[in-house]
Amino acid sequence: METHPFAAAPTGGPGLESLPVEPLLTSEFDGDPGSVYERLRSTYGPVAPVGLMGVPAWLVLDYREVLEVLRNESVWRRDVRHWRARAEGRLPQDWPLLAGYEVRQTMFFDDEEHRHARLSYHSAMRPFQDGHSPEGWELRAAVAHYADELIAMLAAESGTTGFADLAAQYTRPLLLMVTTKLFGCPVELGDEMVMDLWRMLDGGPDAGPATGRALGAMTRLAAHRRSRPGEDLTSYMLLADPSLSDEQLGRELFMNAVYLNDITGNMVCNTLLEVLRGNATVRRSLSNGQLGETVNRAALANPPTANLCFRFAARDVRLGNFLIRAGDIVSPSVAAAHQDLLKIGSSHLVDSAVSTRAHLAWGAGPHQCPSAARELAGTIVTTAVGRIFEHFGRAELTLPPDQLPWRSGPVVRGLKLLPVRYELAGHSSVRGVGERWVDGAGASAASAEAGVAGVEPGVRQEESSGLLGLLRRMMSGRRRSG
Repeated sequence: METHPFAAAPTGGPGLESLPVEPLLTSEFDGDPGSVYERLRSTYGPVAPVGLMGVPAWLVLDYREVLEVLRNESVWRRDVRHWRARAEGRLPQDWPLLAGYEVRQTMFFDDEEHRHARLSYHSAMRPFQDGHSPEGWELRAAVAHYADELIAMLAAESGTTGFADLAAQYTRPLLLMVTTKLFGCPVELGDEMVMDLWRMLDGGPDAGPATGRALGAMTRLAAHRRSRPGEDLTSYMLLADPSLSDEQLGRELFMNAVYLNDITGNMVCNTLLEVLRGNATVRRSLSNGQLGETVNRAALANPPTANLCFRFAARDVRLGNFLIRAGDIVSPSVAAAHQDLLKIGSSHLVDSAVSTRAHLAWGAGPHQCPSAARELAGTIVTTAVGRIFEHFGRAELTLPPDQLPWRSGPVVRGLKLLPVRYELAGHSSVRGVGERWVDGAGASAASAEAGVAGVEPGVRQEESSGLLGLLRRMMSGRRRSG
């Protein structure tokens, strides 16, 4: 892969390689990344030099500067060939984060190449974006069906009242089932694929082999759908751009699998967590039945992607308190930017009833997540979250929030598990399944439900169902008592 020429070192400021850098991925970062972002900000300002597994990088911390990097494509490039350290052979040969960036795919294109690939992708995704088209309607119905099916399995295994890991037993299999259907996979995708995507994103020691395995699986799927087209995203991508080889299409499917399974899955878990841990603004939007707003508020408080994909400076440019050299690597931090946004007096964004679309969970600028994909992912998340609070009459964490185990890496911050104690709502359609399979569990759950969610006079039945109804009544009670 060819590289781009780079300018000589500028005057007027130290180069990144000459600065002392603080390793970012430490035990402190694992436990409390917010405190690390705050310390870096107080020491360096909006941009800080950090070490990523032995490689120096600029971490962009403040909201305004992050937006500048995301929006200004002419200065901040996505193509890895703009990275000077890579071009000069100064990266460790086994640097684990490089494997994903070497995949030539739409996310890492610039300019016309990027625009052409993005238009093809949007064309292929459009039938699934439209909830009134046969493909869109069927996919949305499938998401709800899969969610109900998984909750029924929980009832079958643990009873109508019991314990569950909503990450491993609900979110992860749900996204695998959705991916299998959307991509037109001939067989159900296995959990090992998700593990490989994690290994790549987290920069584990086997990130390279994991990337190769996932790419191989997606390339085989592309070849299968080329010979047997269907009503699926893989086939529609071939229709949108027949010039795609199996390898090229496999790379596109690979990166879509990353976003659909890991990023969207994190958004489901993070939204559930923010409700269960008692985030008042998130719970308020849920109690008002604003599921889309619930997801937005959770994304602002706890974004599914902590730090977005690297950018590379196309020319020497000043950012924050530093002069960034052409070819330097820059990591825009969504989590730190959101922290900055809430700190600088913009808390009205989350306290008001209006949408909190200031969050950067989908990115911003020319490389933000395409609108068709955003809408589809939003539908998946709201359905997954909504079905939980429709079927559960009560749910509570079984670990304190500060003791939950996280996957904390240079890109994502996702829960390893989300353990809860739950009770099915009395009206739940999966309740009978649990009662048939788990003898005697239904009566105790019914008693508990009667004590939790008695219907208030004048409240419509659909408003009183499940934990969603309980939250609505709880919030309205607070307003009356306030």
